[in-house]
Parts: sequence; C-alpha cells; structure tokens
Amino acid sequence: MEVKKSPKADLENKKTIFMQIGLIATLAIVLIAFEWTSTDVKNEKFELMEEVDSEEEIVPITRQQEVKPPPPPPPPRVSDVLNIVDDDVELEEELELDTELDEETEVEFTNVDVEEEDTEDAPVFFVVEEMPEFPGGNAALNKYLASVKYPIIAQENGIQGRVYVQFVVNAKGEVENVKIARGVDPNLDKAALNQVLNMPKWKPGKQRGKAVKVSYTVPINFVLQ
Repeated sequence: MEVKKSPKADLENKKTIFMQIGLIATLAIVLIAFEWTSTDVKNEKFELMEEVDSEEEIVPITRQQEVKPPPPPPPPRVSDVLNIVDDDVELEEELELDTELDEETEVEFTNVDVEEEDTEDAPVFFVVEEMPEFPGGNAALNKYLASVKYPIIAQENGIQGRVYVQFVVNAKGEVENVKIARGVDPNLDKAALNQVLNMPKWKPGKQRGKAVKVSYTVPINFVLQ
C-alpha cells in the first residue's frame, strides 16, 4: 500500500534548516560557557591585583610641625617726665662781633703752605703728563750712564752686554726702589746698580700739576774695546 504524505508534512525539505539552527544553538551555548568562566577568572585576578596595589600604595602621611617665630620685642617706653633746667647761668666773657663792614674794609688772609709728603702708599705711575727729567736732559743722562766703571773681573773674562735697571723717581726727585730688570752678569749688574744709586736728584714727574712717583728704566751698556 502506498504511503501518501502531503508536501507540507514532509520534513525532509527542512532538514538542513534544523541542522543549522542546532549548530547555531550549540555554538551559542559553548560561547556563553566560555565567556562565563573567563569573566569569573578575570574578575578574581583583578580583585587580587587591586588588593595588592592598594596595600602597596598606602603611605603614612607625615606633617612637619610649624615653628612659630618668636614674638617681636616690646617697643621702648617713652618717659613723659621732662627735666626743666633753669637758664640762670651767666657768661663771664661776651663775644663781640663787628658786623659792620664797609666796601673799603680790607680782610687779610694768611697763606698757609702745605707741604706735600711723599708717602709709601702713593701710587707709582709709568706714564704721566710731565715725565721725570735728569739734570741736563737726556744727553746728560746718557753721558752719566756711559761713565760707569767696567769691572776688571768682567773685562778679564770677556763678559759684556746690556743691563736694564729699573727705579722709581719719587715726588722729591730722589731715586728709590732700584733693581735689575734684566741682567747679564753679577759683576756687571752690581756696577750698574751703583751707577744708578749715585744719581743726582731728578726733576720729579707731574700728573695734573702734582708731583708723583714715576717708574723709570734705563739701559747701561758694557762693551769691550
């Protein structure tokens, strides 16, 4: 006997649809299960980490005690007591002032000469408006330096050269602080120093019309003939 089914009651046509629905439902259940377990694990980890972090970040709060400045001293007391002094003192001598001066009245002024003292603390100049001058000028100075005595020991040993002597001409024209700026031989240096020490007084140098100390350097030649 032949089985007859209506096309609506035949489920073979809807087999694939049911299979897809089942797969989708199964996948959905599996995903939900995975998500449920993973969220629980993550939540537990986060809770542990938050507890550890919160314990580490706790820092005790310390406050420095405020030091109050000392109070200002009290103002000095002003006494209201006034000492009254009697003005009964009589002067034995009275000063007489002649306030009447005519145009013909002559007033005499006494001239006081102030000597300029040459102190050791006075500055030493190298260039001034009026340089020191040797008596007779530069020609006399060269002649004086050329008249130096040649040491016999230096002549016998054949020593010659030029010695530079530095000195200071003070405000009085005297030579002081004599020293060798550049020497050649001890014997020649000594002869040059003695020649400068025995110099006569110079005309002192002036700066703004005032006599001052001036540093000076001269060469003395020792030449064998």
